[in-house]
Amino acid sequence: MIHNKASLGDFRAVQALARRGSFRLAAEDIGASPSALSRQITALETRLEVRLFDRDTRNVELTASGHILAGIAERMMHAVEDGMAEFEAHRTAKHGRLAIAGLPSVTAGLLPNLLRSFSATHPDIDLFIIDALSGAVLDAVESGAADIGFTAGTVSARSRLSFQPLMDDEFVAIGAPNGPLAEDRAYGWAELVDMPFIAMAEGTSVRELTDNACLRMGLAFNPRFEVSHLATAGALVAVELGITVLPSLTLPVLQTESLIQRPIKDLGIARRIGLVWRSGRSLSPAAQAFMTHLRQRL
Repeated sequence: MIHNKASLGDFRAVQALARRGSFRLAAEDIGASPSALSRQITALETRLEVRLFDRDTRNVELTASGHILAGIAERMMHAVEDGMAEFEAHRTAKHGRLAIAGLPSVTAGLLPNLLRSFSATHPDIDLFIIDALSGAVLDAVESGAADIGFTAGTVSARSRLSFQPLMDDEFVAIGAPNGPLAEDRAYGWAELVDMPFIAMAEGTSVRELTDNACLRMGLAFNPRFEVSHLATAGALVAVELGITVLPSLTLPVLQTESLIQRPIKDLGIARRIGLVWRSGRSLSPAAQAFMTHLRQRL
C-alpha cells in the first residue's frame, strides 16, 4: 500500500528546484517564497521517507533518489502541458469530433458545401455523417450518437430536443422530358395526383406533407409506385414510369440532369428544414463552431 503520495504541485516544485539549483530562483519560477518552497520540499521528503536534495547555505544538489524523482517530475509536467494543449485545442474547436445526423436530402443537398467551407477553417475536426429518415435522425440526436441533426418539421413531441427552423424547402414536380410534365408551365396539385405518381413511402417527411395536402384539398391519393429512397424515385421517373413531387433539396440525390422540373401553383406547403439538438446539454466546441458557421451562411 502506498502511503507517500506526491501531488502535482510537489512535482512542479521538484522540477523547478532541480532545474534551478536555487530555492530563490525556483521559488520565483513557481510564484512562491523561498521559505514556502523549502517547507514544501521538506514535507515531501518526510512523506517519501527519502532525501531528495542535499543543501547547505550555498548549494542545492539532487541526491540519487532526487534524480529519479526529478525525471518523473519532468515527465509528469510535460504530460500536463500536452494534456492542457490538447484540451485547449478541443475548447477552441481546433481538434475534435463532430457527428451530424440528417435526412438524405439534406446530407446530399445542403451539407456538402457547408462541410467543405467548415473543413477549410477547421481541418482537424473529424466529421461523421449519419443519413437517415426523420425519426432516426431524432433518435440519433436524443441518444447522443449525433451531436446535432437536420430534420423536417418540428420536434414538439420530444421534450428533450430543441429545434431551430433554418429554411423552407419548396416542392417541385419532376418528370421526364416527354412525359406528363412536357408543357412548360405551373401545374395544379389536382393535376399532379391524377398522373402516374411515384410517391415516397409512408413514414417519410415528404409523404406526410403530400398526404396532408391531399387531405386538405379533399383529393384521393393513389400513387402508382411507393419507394423508400430518393434515388429510386429519380430512376423510375427517368424511365418514364411516372412523375414525382419532391422538395428542392432532394434534387442532387436524383441526378436530375435528364429530368425536368415544374412549379406547383397551389400546393401551399413547404418542408421546413431545421436544426435539432439535445435540450439542456452543452454542445461540444466542435458542434458550437459548426452551428456558428451554419448560421453565417444561411
